[in-house]
Amino acid sequence: MLAKKSLGQNWLRSERVARQIIATANLGPGETVLEIGPGQGFLTKFLLETGARVIAVEKDDRLIELLQGKFAGKKLNLIHGDILELEIDLPKRYKLVANLPYYITGQALRQFLESENQPEKMVLMLQDEVAKRIVAKDGKESLLSIAVKAFGQPKYVEKVLAKCFTPIPKVHSAILSIEKISKDNFIKVDETKFFEIVKRGFGSKRKMLRNHLNVSPVIFTKCGISETGRAENLTLENWLCLAEQV
Repeated sequence: MLAKKSLGQNWLRSERVARQIIATANLGPGETVLEIGPGQGFLTKFLLETGARVIAVEKDDRLIELLQGKFAGKKLNLIHGDILELEIDLPKRYKLVANLPYYITGQALRQFLESENQPEKMVLMLQDEVAKRIVAKDGKESLLSIAVKAFGQPKYVEKVLAKCFTPIPKVHSAILSIEKISKDNFIKVDETKFFEIVKRGFGSKRKMLRNHLNVSPVIFTKCGISETGRAENLTLENWLCLAEQV
């Protein structure tokens, strides 16, 4: 079966990488895992072997019958639909594992991190460049990295070479885990106001914040932000302090 470019399908074919994803997710019997885009079921097989209950959402109607046949009698709840449009009945405790199509990465992250029913852990296959940006490997934060860190702790697990997929993509991927997911940062800080300030700050990320954020110098000092501070140099704690003080 040919992959659909329109759906961003690049199917994992490395057993070693699949086992690394399973190990990172730390799944066990009795747990529930949501898999986005099972494709032909390569990773799904390893998820089921852990004894966890697997809820898999697949958009490509061509793959539904294939998956139903391959995993008949297994603890697989297969749902046909677009993960970005569905409302799925999930338990209060679940983990999310996905080899995400590159084009829905940002939307999927927002959808589940901002949800009232957040996963306790996410293990994702992302474009390598995006994974590095989320953990700020270059030491410079981005709107994406701050947004993810506001809800959990991202960790770059390992690089995954393009040859591990079929068809072979033009870029390498990486396994990213996000742990300790919660909304604890928004108990005292308004979530909407926080993201408004962060988005405004990164609107001109290389300019000094004092020039385009209407914030008193006293607040900058209180939040430990330099007068010459730029958005990419601020930590999550700096942004939370700004949102609380403004």
